[in-house]
Amino acid sequence: MTVQKSLSPRAWAELLLLGLIWGASFLSIRIALDELPVLTTVLHRTFWAAVVLWAVVLAGRIPLPREPRVWAAFVLMGVLNNVLPFALMAWAQQHIETGLTSILNATTAIFGILVATLVFADERLTKRRSLGVSLGFLGVATTIGLGHLAQFDLRSTAQVAVLAGTLCYALAGVWARLRLGHLPPQLAAAGMLTGATLVLLPLALLVEGPPRFDLRLGTWTAVAYYSLVATAGAYLLYYRVLAMAGSANLMLVTLIIPPVAIGLGALVRHEALDANTYAGFALLALGLIVLNGPRRRD
Repeated sequence: MTVQKSLSPRAWAELLLLGLIWGASFLSIRIALDELPVLTTVLHRTFWAAVVLWAVVLAGRIPLPREPRVWAAFVLMGVLNNVLPFALMAWAQQHIETGLTSILNATTAIFGILVATLVFADERLTKRRSLGVSLGFLGVATTIGLGHLAQFDLRSTAQVAVLAGTLCYALAGVWARLRLGHLPPQLAAAGMLTGATLVLLPLALLVEGPPRFDLRLGTWTAVAYYSLVATAGAYLLYYRVLAMAGSANLMLVTLIIPPVAIGLGALVRHEALDANTYAGFALLALGLIVLNGPRRRD
């Protein structure tokens, strides 16, 4: 096990910026959902982001893969990292607050550790990790409320849908490490979003019909933000921060996102969360801090 990197002021600034961008994405998606159906909302996200990232790939003269298995891996990665989690969370946001969605989204790191432990021999569930994961799941149980889970109403179903989306992110992380780790990140992201778009386009047409383009300016602004800024731009920024800060420190972004989403949801849509939700987030945040704590060499 390696020593955790210390963060430079520039890394801190870009980490904070990434958290702000992703935190605001929950509100922009919720605004788009006022006028767009779920699959079309997600299709806009993957299509326009893919266009931008392919422009980056071509401008950088990054060689394209020729092996069919790589393109097949892009499609599966797009399903795991985009189609399923984006659609599940967008559907859920129609039934729960944007801030609550962002809190549950923070379990991505928890599921990521568990899935990686099951798949990779070099990933171990140490005492520290076990404590962090346990606190994280205790936070989730507190946030949702065991009573609500027993009732399994629409609200609790939406919360479970968000958790299912974060599990998809964890599975995508494993798939990326197994099949796409040798590729430049810009190419991997562009290929993944293209694969997602190829899956979403016929699905959205079949389920929701042709997409509308006579949308309000506010809806187009929201679409532009969550596709161009919070997806294409955020992926590029993510890889910059990853190179500067390392994967362990990058986990801190999950602590920045919920306060931003909660604040914007309250300010713009007058959302209010109950005490259990804040208590659950506190436990989840504590679990993430434990997971991200200082490490020593073995």
